[in-house]
Formats: sequence, C-alpha cells, structure tokens
Amino acid sequence: MELIALHKRVIGLDIHQAQITACAIIDHDDGTHDIQRRQFGTFKRDRRALAEWAAALCPELVVMESTGIYWKSPYAALEAAGLRLLVVNARHVKNVPGRKTDIGDAQWLATLARAGLLRGSFIPPATLRELRLISRQRQKLVSQLAAQKNRVHKILTDGGIRLGVVVSDVHGVAARQMVKALIAGKSPSEVLELASKRLKASREELFDAVQGELTPSHRFVLDALMQHIDYIEASIARFDHHLLQGMAEQRNVLALLQTLPGVDLIGAAMLLVEIGPDMAAFGSPDRLASWAGVCPGNNESAGKRKSGRARKGNPYVRRLLCEFAHSARRTTCAFKARFESLYLRRGHKRAIIALAHKLLRTVFFMLQRGQYYRDSATDYEALTVKRNAPRWIKALTKFGFIAKPA
Repeated sequence: MELIALHKRVIGLDIHQAQITACAIIDHDDGTHDIQRRQFGTFKRDRRALAEWAAALCPELVVMESTGIYWKSPYAALEAAGLRLLVVNARHVKNVPGRKTDIGDAQWLATLARAGLLRGSFIPPATLRELRLISRQRQKLVSQLAAQKNRVHKILTDGGIRLGVVVSDVHGVAARQMVKALIAGKSPSEVLELASKRLKASREELFDAVQGELTPSHRFVLDALMQHIDYIEASIARFDHHLLQGMAEQRNVLALLQTLPGVDLIGAAMLLVEIGPDMAAFGSPDRLASWAGVCPGNNESAGKRKSGRARKGNPYVRRLLCEFAHSARRTTCAFKARFESLYLRRGHKRAIIALAHKLLRTVFFMLQRGQYYRDSATDYEALTVKRNAPRWIKALTKFGFIAKPA
C-alpha cells in the first residue's frame, strides 16, 4: 500500500545515548523524492551539527521517539534552530519485527511523518521543562524523607521505645524534641519535660512509652537519621522556594487551582509544570486523562469486556493526583461522596484512581474556562459566612457599624 504524502520535507531521528541516526525524505515537483541519511554523535558539537544540517534542508516536520531522556538535549538544539518538532510514543511507531535497524527506524519515522500518520506527545515550553527538573527532584526528596522517618520509627521500636503508640506523629514538634533527648541519653523524667501539654496521652502513658533499652548503636543510627531528616527538610524548603519563584508569572493560575479540594500551593505548582496552563495542547479531558494514565483502559474482544487496567502514563502527575484524591476524600465536597460510593463496590485503590480521574477532568475544564472550582454539593461561601459571621458581627458592633442591641 502506497502512503499518500502530506508533507514534502520531513526528517526522522532515531536517538540513542551515544548516536543519532537521521533520515530525510525530500519530495520534488516532478514526483520523485530523495532520501538522505546521516549519523551524528550526541555531544554538544554534534547536536549543533545536527541542527545546522536539519535547518539547511528546511523540513516541514522533524520527528523523534521519546526514548528515555536521550531525546531532550537534541530536542532543545533543534528547537533553538526554529524547527517544527514532534516527539512520538515509541509503541505507536513500532517497526516490522526482524527489520529493525537504526537507519530503518529513522526512515520509518520519516515515512510515517510524511504521510501525516503521527500525533506528537505533549512537550511543555522550555521554562516549564526546566521547572520540571525541580518539581520531580522534590518528589524524590519527599520519598526519601518518608523512608528515613519510617526508619527512625523502626529503630525506636527496636530499642523498646513505644512513642509511636501514644503520639499521632513521631516527627511532630514535641515528639521530635523527645526523640532527640533520648538520643542524647537523657532520663525518661527529663524527656517528659519536653512533652507538649496538647498531647492526649497521660503522663503515665508517656513515661512508659519512653522507657526502653537504647544501646550506643541505636543512638548512633538515630542521630545520623535525624541529621539526614533535617537536611532533607531544608532541601525541600529550598526546592519549594525555587519552584514558586519560577512560577511567579502563573500566580493567577495557581490561585485558581487552589480552589479545588485537596490542592495546596506546592501541589498546584507541581501539577502545572507537568501539564502546562494551556489545555489546547491536549484538546479534550479524555486525552489528558489517558496521557496521565488515570483513565480505565479499553480491552474488549468478541463483545466481552475484559480487564480494563489503566495504561502507563505520566507517573509524576498520577502520584500528585492520588495525593489530591486522598486529601479531597476527607473534605466536605462532591468528591467525598464520589469516593464513598465507589469504595464500597470497588475498594480503596480503585476508588482513589477514579477520584484522581475526576479531579484531572475538573482541572482541565477549570484551566480551559479560567473559572474557579464551584462544588455541586457544598456552598463554601455559606460555610465561610456561617463560621465567621459571629466574629464579623462582634467587630462591626465594636466599631459602631451596627447598633448594639437594646
């Protein structure tokens, strides 16, 4: 079958860690076409040579696969040359088995692009791509912090300290001071002096909880863990500051996203650098949900619906949405009712993914229309008035705006 050419000048790139194979298909007015093949390295000078060679051909489209992270630096070099680029999913352009070579892959990409059969993946602007590095590293730091905190809890339990039984968070302000006092070798009575009066546990329960058999090895490991936790928390604070500073121009969009239940400032910033503020890049909420990997999969054969396992998508967006879903299900809103109705039939994990799907669709329409979130089940304005009305009336009466009742 002959593919109809929709583009007359296209370039396909097969990118690897140390080599880039390029194939250009150039159509002429007489109906013939030329195929040019070149190979480049991946160092800066090689990427510059690739950009100059590609720009000299004046292509209508340059196509490459999203192979790990190797495509990013060639993409930036070609983007700086002002070329129209397309990054496609590798599984959408899989070649015929048994005929796979680097040159063959590049030519196959160029052939599909020439026929207009490829749809590019979402690539955010350069500023957001840079902020993605900060946002994604922050997620890694948060994972490390959780692992270290869990390790502290295990070491304390191994040493006979049962502080986690009587306090809700071993790493709260008061509990952390108590742990550091235990590491310093202070007696249980001295440790109790650091306990907050807001703790629900009695003094007797706290006294029993902090009595254990911490050996010098326990204290050595705990001291190292606590220092590492302090360092990670300071690093996360620096990352937050840098991320919000880079998102200063998007403050209105960030404020818009924060009206959604379960979304705070940092969460809104991390989501925005992943999906971008312009929903025209996705076109529909269904495509956005499929790209993020939070929508059900399609698997039907002979009229039977089989397992609809969700496809692999953007793991960073999926993780954020699941965090938002866990927070939203604890608030008074329509998302809470949605979770509770699904939880009984489908279980906790499936209900969370379904709630993440609903949240992402809501985000799509909020950004597309530029409208803040209005809950269908709860009037937040009425709740705010009900909560603050007595204080407002008291202040207005105090300053003479309302007459005192007789």
